Order: sequence, then structure tokens, then C-alpha cells
Amino acid sequence: MPEPTKKDETETESAPPPPEQKTPQEGETGKGKDEDDTSVSTPPADGMSKPAERKDSVWSIGEGAPEETEKHDDSQRSTLFIEKPQSGSVSVGGNITFIAKVEAKDLLRKPNVKWFKGKWMDLASKAGKHLQLKESFERHSKIHTFEMHIIQAKENYAGNYRCEVSYKDKFDSCSFDLEVTESSQAAPSIDIRSAFKRSGDGQDDAGELDFSGLLKRREIKQQEEEPEVDVWELLKNANPSEYEKIAFQYGITDLRGMLKRLKRMRREVKKSAAFAKGLDPAYQVDKGGKVRFMVELADPTVELKWYKNGQEIRPSAKYIFEHKGNQRILFINNCTMTDDARYYVTAGDEKCSTELFVRDPPILVTKGLEDTNTYVGERVELSCEVSEDDANVKWFKNGVELTNEPKSRYRIKVEGKKHTLIIEEAAKNDSATYSVMTTGGQSEAKLSVDLRPLKISLALEDQTVRLGQEIHLKCEISENVEGKWYKNGQLIEASDRVKLYHKGRIHRFVIASAAVDDEGEYMFVPDAYNINIPCKVHVVDPPKLHLDGLGEGNTVTVVAGSKLRLEIPITGEPTPKVMWSKGDKWITDSGRIRAETYPDSSCLVIDAAEREDSGPFRIMLKNEAGEDTALINIKVVDVPDPPQAPNVTEVGEDWCTMTWEPPANDGGSPILGYFIERKKKQSSRWMRLNFELCKETTFEPKKMIEGVAYEVRVFAVNAIGISKPSMPSKSFVPLAVTSPPTLLAVDSVTDTSVTMKWRPPDHIGAAGLDGYVVEYCFEGTDEWIVANPELTDKTKFTINGLPTGSKILVRVKAVNAAGESEPRYHPQPILVKEVVEPPKIRLPRHLKQTYTRRVGETVNLVIPFQGRPRAKVSWQKNGSPIDKNQINIRNTENDTIIFIRKAERSHSGEYNMKVEVENLEDKATIDIQIVDRPGPPEVVTIEDVWGENVNLSWKPPKDDGNAAITGYTIQKADKKSMEWFTVMEHYHRTCATINELVIGNEYYFRIFAENMCGLSEDATMTKESALIAKDGKVYKYPVYDDFDFSERPLFTQPLVNTFAVAGYNATLNCSVRGNPKPKITWLKNKVVIMNDPKYRMFSNQGVCTLEIRKPSPYDGGTYTCQAVNELGEAEVDCKLEVKVIYHGVINPGEPFFLAGSNQLHSKDF
Repeated sequence: MPEPTKKDETETESAPPPPEQKTPQEGETGKGKDEDDTSVSTPPADGMSKPAERKDSVWSIGEGAPEETEKHDDSQRSTLFIEKPQSGSVSVGGNITFIAKVEAKDLLRKPNVKWFKGKWMDLASKAGKHLQLKESFERHSKIHTFEMHIIQAKENYAGNYRCEVSYKDKFDSCSFDLEVTESSQAAPSIDIRSAFKRSGDGQDDAGELDFSGLLKRREIKQQEEEPEVDVWELLKNANPSEYEKIAFQYGITDLRGMLKRLKRMRREVKKSAAFAKGLDPAYQVDKGGKVRFMVELADPTVELKWYKNGQEIRPSAKYIFEHKGNQRILFINNCTMTDDARYYVTAGDEKCSTELFVRDPPILVTKGLEDTNTYVGERVELSCEVSEDDANVKWFKNGVELTNEPKSRYRIKVEGKKHTLIIEEAAKNDSATYSVMTTGGQSEAKLSVDLRPLKISLALEDQTVRLGQEIHLKCEISENVEGKWYKNGQLIEASDRVKLYHKGRIHRFVIASAAVDDEGEYMFVPDAYNINIPCKVHVVDPPKLHLDGLGEGNTVTVVAGSKLRLEIPITGEPTPKVMWSKGDKWITDSGRIRAETYPDSSCLVIDAAEREDSGPFRIMLKNEAGEDTALINIKVVDVPDPPQAPNVTEVGEDWCTMTWEPPANDGGSPILGYFIERKKKQSSRWMRLNFELCKETTFEPKKMIEGVAYEVRVFAVNAIGISKPSMPSKSFVPLAVTSPPTLLAVDSVTDTSVTMKWRPPDHIGAAGLDGYVVEYCFEGTDEWIVANPELTDKTKFTINGLPTGSKILVRVKAVNAAGESEPRYHPQPILVKEVVEPPKIRLPRHLKQTYTRRVGETVNLVIPFQGRPRAKVSWQKNGSPIDKNQINIRNTENDTIIFIRKAERSHSGEYNMKVEVENLEDKATIDIQIVDRPGPPEVVTIEDVWGENVNLSWKPPKDDGNAAITGYTIQKADKKSMEWFTVMEHYHRTCATINELVIGNEYYFRIFAENMCGLSEDATMTKESALIAKDGKVYKYPVYDDFDFSERPLFTQPLVNTFAVAGYNATLNCSVRGNPKPKITWLKNKVVIMNDPKYRMFSNQGVCTLEIRKPSPYDGGTYTCQAVNELGEAEVDCKLEVKVIYHGVINPGEPFFLAGSNQLHSKDF
């Protein structure tokens, strides 16, 4: 056996600690300093070491890729296996099972498990007779069991296997080895005794049997035939795209690992002090061969240890150690695929490593391919035999690899050592050179596919068919091949009209209905053959007129004055002769009416058609196959005559109704409808009223302006066009009656009369309003009596002469030039009897508080009241009758007026009003205050002078002008100039200190009193002057006690009873003082008002206001204002009454109460 191939490069690495010092748990991985990830297991107690577990990755080609994709993040690795498959050994032809178990208690679904051989071969695709993959699940223990059964093992099944399990982000992997040993009956022709030699002379394990001689004898012939090839050199020098081809050719199954080691070999070599000569970078040996590792030590006394994939190698029949001086040698006998691994030797702390590659023996082609000749459509089988069963064999066609895919037309069949390429139906393009390649040889052969000679069994025949009949062409040839049909040299494709049939050797061409264009030369050409089968088809067609487009009765309509060009399609073979005529007159090819003939049509031309051209025209076709004739009716039509002038029969507010008669002549075409136009009488611009035809002879124009004169006219429309307009109608003016009067109500009732009042109509219109008609009828009758024979223009009318106690119904109509409007009815019968209405004074809101006016102003107060009949009003001032010479009083049925032309202060006082109706009465009180400017303060005194300051005091004026004093104005004047300057305004107290006076000056002071009317006319001046001395003197400040401003709440202005109108905002006002500032709370009917958007509360300078937004009758009641501070509390209340009113029944703006409600005067609001 030849020595293993050595590489030129060496690599020396630092030795890791011995495996015995690391004791990792089963399944854990360790990583050396410069090594790839390798799992190391603790040796069992019996001394047998478990095979090293290696991490694998997916197949990849190219330098660097295997190492990069093989790196797994340790954070993603987790121990999923609870039982891993163990390495094992089996004899050739024997069976073995590998078992892996995964616990499922933390898994939601079944984990994904894959079995691999080497680094990249997925065994799921190899399952079959010799390989079976099974899985099961035990529910009680929740354990998934995965089994791989190898049946009738062969030598090439040996090698490294891997089992991978993954679940979501968890991953675990386990490697194990399978060793296949040859049974004693495998090679009976070999003399076993000749190989019975001892190995390992001088070693402890001398005497072990070495079967490497047997392997050498079996491989002698193959090695003599093939020269030794260095696969390492091939890979180092080859393009990465050729790696896979080289691996297949030389039996490398772990190409990925080999590339990874090749990359490691290219690293820079480090010098070693322990090794004088280290291991070569890599060794190569054939399967069953023997390899020799040798190192030379610098110090022969150093202890040396050998490792395989991180596990220490012990001497055995397989591993033999030798010592020769400084040389240390390791022999590995009978190499198998499990020996394909990384080896290193340690000397002290240094390490030297190498790679061993075990190559499968090449597969030989024992029986090659043979050249084959066949015909198109035949089945072809190309067979060869190889030296091993189920060997990996590749097929090529002209150098291109063929695959055994389901859709491929090539099928590869394997039966033991026999491999067959099958082509079910050979084609012309299958002619090529086919080759088969194994790892130890190849064979090729040529396949020639030819066409069979073609014979015409049935040729095509010439045919003559009538138009519309079937064309059926049929031929028969000797071979079942496709073909193409041609007409006049053009390829014919199958369609809905043309049917092409092929059944076996018969080809048919069918056209169900022959056309003129189908005439020609036809030809059938078989595919792949240079022959054709011709024939001719002749189509015969008698003359025929095609009048489908003329419509019912073959009638053609033409508008008068336009040109008619009537084209009639014709057919016939040969082309027929065409003749036109009208009555007994033949039509020539010239003139206003002429005929034009073309190969496929004939035209009748009439220039400027006239109504006399109407009538039947005859067309006749004739040829040798027959003749055809037809009558065509020509109808000349025109627009209709205009209709007569329309009549306006009825007029409304903005509309009218018009009618007209149809035109006397419709122009030869039925009237389709009418268009209507209108215009103002004084305008010349007509406007169309309808854009869709009016089918009737009546129309109702709308949206006219009332009071404007209009005219209308009509157009008739037929299929030809629009007629001229009719004459305009007589002018008319749209007018409309008014809308009914509004707010009809009873004003008053006596024992013999009823007075009604109402408001004018909402809409009067352009016709205006002439007056009103009042009608009544007694209850229970339908006879309406006109109360006013002549129209009244008033909105109030009294119906007299009615019997007492009767009930009447009343209605009112508005009348104008257009007539009477719709009546307005009083909703209820009216009892003719005077009704006593209790008196009620409707005191305006501003009079419920003190009514203030200045002296000289006019006082004019209107106080409405209600009460019937004949209410009596009386006035008093301060309990005494009013002097009518000073105060004017005027009373009416609904109100009373108090008038003072020029108010004086003597007019101030309390005025009492009383309204009496029979023995009923109602009272009201009005406070009138006439105010004037106040008099001056009484005495002004200079109390003290110090520094630049003067202290003044004074007394309020005797005459306050009938109004409260609101402040004082203080002025100063220098004694020298006596020019007065204001120093204080609106001062409220009766003492003041004047500051910043000029030293050395002497001052006089005067003071004006002020009320709501202004300053007093005169001022009070100090009698003496105040001298501001130049020499300062010390002023002794007086001592004052702090004034206590604390005060419990006190309402200075109470709430007053108020009447509010529904829908109008109302306010309640009062004023309060107190210190500390009191908290204000409003209550309604003793319930606190809080967070209600209907109410708004204000408090400013002690004035408290409650605003009620748009009150309704439900908002009436008792309202209370409550003020509280730490010294006490106070409260005031008032009543609020909300009334619903209706304005403008009698006079615009005047309120009116329904159903006996109180009445108010409009000035109250």
C-alpha cells in the first residue's frame, strides 16, 4: 500500500489541557484556542472513549463559507436530547439501529429532527430498502423517540453521522460514527494465513492481528491501473466552482469539512521549541489503508500524547506507537471513514496538529455503454454496469448532466450494479453523445434517431362546392406524425370555423360552411418530412342581394334637399350585372339620379332629394348562375310646418296653462313632440322652457315674475328636425291671490257684537291688497253671512246685531285683483256674551324699582292693565289724590299714562294705582324720585398744619339734591394768585389731608359736594388760610386705634318680585356688604342652583346678579340670595313669574295673551 500523501506546509499549535482535566457533561462542547468547535465527552469507566461530537452545517461551496456558516451562537444552543444516538459497529449485511430521544414537556408541538451522513447529505431523501426513519411519541412520559434503521449494511455505509433537533429558537446536535466490518466469508479466495502477521514489534500490544494486508491485496489491481492523485493539490489549485466535481470524481463525501481544513492549512506556520519536526498539514489515505504519523522531538524525554478529535488515543491493534530516537511514530491500520478526523500530538504545553482524509475506493465501470440507432417514437434504453451496488453515477448528454426529475423526459433506472437511461419516445433532437461517469471511470456511446420512410396511403382530392356547403379534405400517410395545412402558401391555424383533425395516420381539414374566400390551393405537409400533399377547392356562388340593413319593407328615408347614396351589397361568382329602374324608366350612370356599380356592391345616388323622388326603385342582378331582384322604397321627408298660435287658458301667481293645435303638415314624419319658448312682452329675447320634448299639446310654464306681461310660442319637432316657431300668443300677466290673513283673534265681545282683529297676509304679491271680507255663520249651520258688504282695509272689524247667547264661527278673506284668498278661520266658536275679566296691572319691569328723573326732565309712564268690562282707574300720591293741574293722567281701555312735562322735586313720592272692575280691584305702587344737584358742604375747617401737609374736615351739605352724596371735590388756591387747582375728586370721606404743599406759601381750600346729578353749584371755602412755615417743626402724630371693619352680611338693596317674558333673558339683582367678603349662594324654591348652564351668576363690588337665560313658565318660583361669612349670614328672596305672550295682534309690536292670559304693553320690554 502506498504511503499517505504529505503536504508541504506544517502547523504547530499550543496544546490544550488533557481531556481528563476538563470533565464536561455529556452534550457540552469545548473550544480550543485556535481550533474549531468540537464536543469532547468524558471517557467511560471501562476505558473506551466515545466518538467526538462535531458541529456540522449545511452544504456550501467556496473558500471561507463552510467555516462561517458553521459557527453557531452558544446562546442558541440548548440541550434537547435526553438520549443521544451512540456510535456503533456492524458487519457487512447486518442491521443496526440508532435511537435519539427528546423530552416534550416544555414543547408545544413535535420538534424537527434531521439525520445526516457526513456534513451535508440529508438521509430523509435516501430512505428506502436499506434505510428507514421512524418516530413515535409516548403520552405518559411525554418523550419523542426517533429511530434510524440501517438494513443489510454495506462497506460504504461507514462514516460519521449526525442527528439534529430544533424547536423554534432551540437547537441541539449530536454526531456518532458507524463502522462496517467485513465478515469472514466476504473474501474466501484470499489466503487469510498469508496476512496473519504480527504488528508493532517491540510494543506492548504486539501480537495483534493486522488485516491491512488483505486490503492491500484487494486494492493492488486498482492502484496499479490508476496513478496516485494528490487531491489536496487539486483542490488548492482548482477554481471553487470545480470543487464538487473533484469531490465526486475522487470519492470525497465530506467536501465541506475538507474545504474547512484546507483553509486552516493556509494559515501562517509558527515555530515550535518542543518539536524539531512537526506533522505535515494533512495526510491522505484510501479506505482500508495504513497511515503513518511521525514527529521529531527536540527533547526526547518530554512526554508525548496523541489525540483524535480531542480524545486521547490509546495503543491497540488499530493504533500502533513506535519510538526511534527522537522520532515518535503513530500507525493507524485498516483506515475507515471514522478515521477521517483531526489529529494532534502534545509535548508539554505545545501542540502539533494535522488532518487525515480517508478516501472511498473508486467506482469502476465494468460494462460500458453501446452505440444505438433507432427511429423517432421508439423506446431507447442505454445501460451500463459498475463495480458497486447502488453507486453514485452521473449521466451526461453532450457534456450536460441529466437529472432524474419527475418532469424530465429522461428516466434513470438503477438495479443493483446496473444503471439504465430510458427515453420513452425518442425524438430527432435526442440524437447525441451520452456518457456515464463514476468516481473511478466513465463510458460513452452515440445515439442516432432517424425518421422512418413516409408513404402516402390516401392523397387529397380536388373539390368543387357551392357557397355554404361543407369543405372536407382528407389524407392518410404511413406514419403517425403531426403536420401543417397551407392555403395558397399561407399557414392555416385551427379556429371556430376551421377544424383540423388528426387521429393516428389520418389527417382531416373541415370547413362547415364554405365562403368565396375559401377557394384556393390547399396543401398538407407532414412534420419533419420534405413532402407535401396538394389539392384545389373551387367555390360556386349565384348572385344575391343583401338587404338586411334596409329595415322593414326595404324602406329608405332621406331628408329633402340632402344627397342620398344608397349602397346595396351584392355577391355572386362570377360578378353579376346590376340594373336599376323606377317604373318603366331605366336609371343610367349619369344625371341627378344615377346608379354606380362596384365589384361587391351597387349604389343608387340621388342629388338634392325632392318629395317627388319618393316611390319604389327596382334593382336586378344577373349572371350565368342565376338572377335576383328586389324593390326598395325611397321616402323623402322634411321638417313639419309651424303650429298655430297657442292660447293661454289659465294664469296663476308665477305660472300659466297654454294649449295649441298640431301643425297641418308633419313633413312626412310623425310629430315627436314640441318645444315651448317664452319672453317678456317688452323684450326680444326668447327663452326655451323645456329641454325634453313635450308629447302633449298642453304645457304649464312656471317661474314667471308676477305682474310682468309675457308671450309664448311653440315649435313642432319630428325625426327630421324642428319647425319654424308659431306665432306668439296674446300677452298675459301672472297674478296670484294673497295668502290668508294671519293671527285671527277675538278683540272684544258684548251682548250684541263681536269685535275681531287679525294681521295682514304673510304674502301679498304684485296684485296688492284691496281689502278684507269678514264672514260669519251660526254654530250648527253652513250658511256664511258677509258681515261687511264693502271691503274694509282695517285689520279690525265689529260684527253687530248678533243675538245674545248665540255662538258664531268667523272667517276672514283677503281680496285683490286676482280674487279672494283662502279664508282664515277662528279656531273656536265665539259666545256672544260679555265676559267679566278681573283687573290685573302689568307693571313694567323698570317701574318695579325706584323711578328716578332729574329736575326739568319729562316723566311719561305707560302702565298697561287688563280688565273688562269698563275698568276704572284711580291714582293717589302719598295717600292723597293727585293734583291734575301738576300731573296729567290719561286712561284708556288697556293702559293708563302719567305725564309730567317738567319734573320738580316736589313731584317725588309714592304713587298708588288702583284698577277696579265691578267689585274686583288690583293695586300697584310706583316710587318716583326727582333729583337735583346738591348744595355745598356746610363748614370747612383747617384742623392742623404740619410740614407740607394740611388736614381739613367738613360737614355734609344740608341739601343732598334728593339723592345720596357720592363724593367731594377739593381745590386749593395760593393766597397770592387765588387760582384754584383741584387736588382731589370723588372723595368719599368728610376729612382729608392735603400733601406736597409748597413751603412758604399760604393756601385757601374749598370743597364741592357731588351726587348722581353732578357737583354742587357753589363750594364752601375755608375762612382762614393755612401757612406752610419755612422753619420746620416736629409734628407729633396722634395715636389712633385700629378701626374694626368686620361686619356680618347685610343686604343694602333687596330682591324685588319680577315678571319675565318667556324666551327673553331675565335678571335678579341685589347688593350686599360684609367683611370678610361673604360667599354668595343662589337658591330656587330653597334648592341650591349649581352647575346649571341655564343660570349665570355675577358678583361685582357687592352687587349680586343672577341671569336666567330664555326662561320658560317652568322657571317661575321663589329665588333666594344667601350671603354667608364667619360673622353670620343674611338672605333675601323674591318671586319670579314667567308669562308667554304673542306680539302684534292689534298693533305691530303690541303683546297679546291667549285664553284669558294677562296682557302687557310693548313698552314694558
